[in-house]
Amino acid sequence: MRFAQGGGLTDAERTKRERLRLEAVERFEAVQKNGEIAAAVRISVRSVERWRRAWRESGEAGVLSKGSPGRSRLSAVQIARLERELERGPLAHGWADQRWTLARIKTLIGRLFHVSYTVEGT
Repeated sequence: MRFAQGGGLTDAERTKRERLRLEAVERFEAVQKNGEIAAAVRISVRSVERWRRAWRESGEAGVLSKGSPGRSRLSAVQIARLERELERGPLAHGWADQRWTLARIKTLIGRLFHVSYTVEGT
């Protein structure tokens, strides 16, 4: 499933999607075919195939939501370091003017911590 830039599922939508996955799990256990499941829960056959593979590999836990993707991938210590580096200014990190942009902050995070964010996620 693709989303517009900066988009994604809200917590309510993620919960609804998880209910669909659990319904699909019941149908996996009842040995229904992927096409039948897709039609019944109104999702693509491809999604059913992914969910079935995850279910086979990890059981019900494999299809459960991993939570909001908006969680920071940086620890509190890394965030504190990032704040200190931002206070030093863009010039200290190789940019010729004194303004931070999201793209520059994204690049700085990658350089410092080897973690990749989208510009929107920054």
